[in-house]
Amino acid sequence: MSAPPAAKTVLLIGASRGLGRAMAEEFLKRGWRVVGTVRGKARTLLHDLADKFVDRLEIETVDICAPDEIAALRARLSGRTFDLLFVNAGVTNNPNETIAEVTTEEFVRVMVTNALSPMRVIEALLDLVSPTGTIGVMSSGQGSVSNNTTGMREVYRASKAALNTLMRSFAARHASDQRPMALMAPGWVRTDMGGPEGRLSVDESIPNLVNVLISLQGACGLQYLDYLGRTVPW
Repeated sequence: MSAPPAAKTVLLIGASRGLGRAMAEEFLKRGWRVVGTVRGKARTLLHDLADKFVDRLEIETVDICAPDEIAALRARLSGRTFDLLFVNAGVTNNPNETIAEVTTEEFVRVMVTNALSPMRVIEALLDLVSPTGTIGVMSSGQGSVSNNTTGMREVYRASKAALNTLMRSFAARHASDQRPMALMAPGWVRTDMGGPEGRLSVDESIPNLVNVLISLQGACGLQYLDYLGRTVPW
């Protein structure tokens, strides 16, 4: 009798709560192993999840806005191989704040967290992803320039559009890389960050989003997709 296939492993950056924590749980339910990251030493919802999945959920600590912490994480994970690297970390600001009103400090905070830092993580951890693995980043439908016909959330939109552009540049620079890459739009989900008016529950978004990521195996190149696998216009 042949041995059962080894469990696949996802490295999930930003898994302490909200969509990231939900993704960790969804992958665990499907039999995957999960390495999830949190910021700081405080106990989080991911720690509660780890109590239920002692053998398959590991917790690492990293602040993606601190390059030295990214480098330290890379060193700790040296020699590991992951089937999926997914960067979920992100922040928002006052959704009603226009570009004329936002302070320089707040603009920099959102841009560094949502655009620069995820790309630094991918650059640092790229070689830990299996040659047949997948690289994913949590974007947003609000990062679509084509679909921006209503305005609002100006700084957040700009940060996700910048993330999309940087990821396209990354993919162009790695044009010979056969691994699938995905910018994922989870929909407007009711979380602490998305707010109570979101159109989707976590259970309506995340299982479908995970389905899409898993289905990308064998694909090649960068795609911008929503949680149902539909292409989002750039």
